[in-house]
Amino acid sequence: MDCPFCRHQDTQVKDSRPCEDGAAIRRRRQCASCEARFTTFERVQLRELMVVKRNNKRSPFDRDKLERSMNIALRKRNVDPDMVQQRINNIVRKLESQGEGETTTQEIGRQVMEELAQIDKVAYVRYASVYRNFREAQDFGNFVKDEVDK
Repeated sequence: MDCPFCRHQDTQVKDSRPCEDGAAIRRRRQCASCEARFTTFERVQLRELMVVKRNNKRSPFDRDKLERSMNIALRKRNVDPDMVQQRINNIVRKLESQGEGETTTQEIGRQVMEELAQIDKVAYVRYASVYRNFREAQDFGNFVKDEVDK
């Protein structure tokens, strides 16, 4: 593991703990050269996932991108960050256990909407406005009437 501060390649693990309900390991490390401390996370990856975009281009699945998009939808909402991480873990596990090495952006979006609907209705509508490409205020009203009021 390279030190993020000085790029020295020799770092030492000082402490390891499970986190995210055992889905990841948090490691505190210290650089042997500059003695800076930093944290790394290790997660189990069942398989290498490829994402098929709407234009049929393929790219590697990026968990950080998924996390950023959910956090944007949840911005300024009173939601426990640990619960968000659990929901992200749920999505990743479902995608990895589908039995295929590829998934579509539509499937990822559908899974995110399912999880957001259970966490926070406002975040659900925010995410849907981008995912479903709302163009007018009426689109919000129709969506809320059809989906959120279920």
